[in-house]
Amino acid sequence: MIHTTPDDWRAAPKKRVLLFGMSGLGKTHVSNLLRDAGGWFHYSIDYRIGTRYMGEHIADNFKREAMKVPLLRELLMTDSVHITSNITFNNLAPLSTYLGKPGDPAKGGLPFAEYMKRQDQHRVAEIAALLDTACFIERAGEIYGYGNFICDSGGSICEVVDPEDPADPVLSALAGSVLMIWIEGSEAHRAELARRFDRAPKPMYYQPAFLQAAWSDYLGGNGLREDEVDPDAFVRWTYARAMAHRQPRYAAMARNWGVKVTAEQVAEVRSERDFVDLVAHALETRAGARS
Repeated sequence: MIHTTPDDWRAAPKKRVLLFGMSGLGKTHVSNLLRDAGGWFHYSIDYRIGTRYMGEHIADNFKREAMKVPLLRELLMTDSVHITSNITFNNLAPLSTYLGKPGDPAKGGLPFAEYMKRQDQHRVAEIAALLDTACFIERAGEIYGYGNFICDSGGSICEVVDPEDPADPVLSALAGSVLMIWIEGSEAHRAELARRFDRAPKPMYYQPAFLQAAWSDYLGGNGLREDEVDPDAFVRWTYARAMAHRQPRYAAMARNWGVKVTAEQVAEVRSERDFVDLVAHALETRAGARS
């Protein structure tokens, strides 16, 4: 880890961290707070994925839909209109819409093979965006003069790494650049996240083996064909399994590669000083647990 003790962390002229954990526990909140305080560069993995690595896939999908409308088809064929997405740090809807959900096409579902193709595109993009972290640290300093750096990772980071492998290429690269911090949610937090997801289910990235097993179990358990699946029902059902699947992977990332804070602690962060104190406490707790 690049910051190993509370004193080392507090004295560091250039503080560099990566936040990870389930979406909805405070990663973007803290990142926005530090960016707004000044002196911190905010690097969003999901934003990088949606703009640099999947921007063309997203725009092409919009164009495919537009080509079904005669007026828009004519305008596109004559280069009279320009179609692109408007992804922001706080609005990643174009990315999640592109990922989609498998199931009944009448309900907006994708064929499972197409869904898996888009999932693989996301996996490749997420790894590339994570490996860009060191480059953005350098750019943040050289171009904009930022010394401090916060990386707001996506909830699926644990799906594209092996936290138990000391030679994992992505985690090894990150460990040399940032202090990785897990925001751990309680059972109450996970229940609330599940309730939120149930109200507004959204596409997510999952490991291929996990997703294949979930799809097979869902079809078999409900006696459904692929085109009979309600896309929202499937992703709701899968989300609960995903939280249980991800929890031990996040824990291993924190144990082997970083530190842990709780969502309750993060919710109390109101300033840069609060955040510095929180990370110092996490480093002290880690040192105490290992002594």
